[in-house]
Amino acid sequence: MSTLLLLCLEFFKTGLFAAGGGLATIPFLVEMGANHPDWFSPEELANMIAVSESTPGPLGVNMATYVGYTVSGVLGSILVTFFLILPSIIIVMIIAKFLGKYMDNKYVQWVFSGLRPAVTGLIAAAGYSVLKLALFTGNEFTGFLNIFAFIDWRALVLFAAIFVASLLPKIKKLHPVVFIAIGAVIGIVIGL
Repeated sequence: MSTLLLLCLEFFKTGLFAAGGGLATIPFLVEMGANHPDWFSPEELANMIAVSESTPGPLGVNMATYVGYTVSGVLGSILVTFFLILPSIIIVMIIAKFLGKYMDNKYVQWVFSGLRPAVTGLIAAAGYSVLKLALFTGNEFTGFLNIFAFIDWRALVLFAAIFVASLLPKIKKLHPVVFIAIGAVIGIVIGL
């Protein structure tokens, strides 16, 4: 199977099961990177997440475009992005056809009530994946003697400082882009 076709199928699967938005795609991308390390490394995934969160557009679409481009050029970026959003287009068209008729049905309401916690769980799993990629080096934790090899201390200190600063009343009013820019500049300066 060609690499481009496999890439399109992987992102189609990601789009199919990534209910809840771009952050829900992260667990799928982590698995994809592990299964296909020639497409992107865990470090590249962390960088893609940082850039995608800092730029306009949905995270999943930005990442699909980037991975498609790095693996198969412009054609790859277009096709992979299309295959990521194709399941959403299909599902929305099907739901739109039937939802108007069945929206007041108690079973439909139960399904939507059940989807909320599931989506919350997917987003929490994505947050955990991002935290793990950002703050840990990937080395195995074998005990407190190797804790400095297990945790990226510079990233942890930067995370803690920006988190605490974002809780201060006067600083809390700043736009989130300011925090992203400050984090990016400090990350560049300290070599993260």
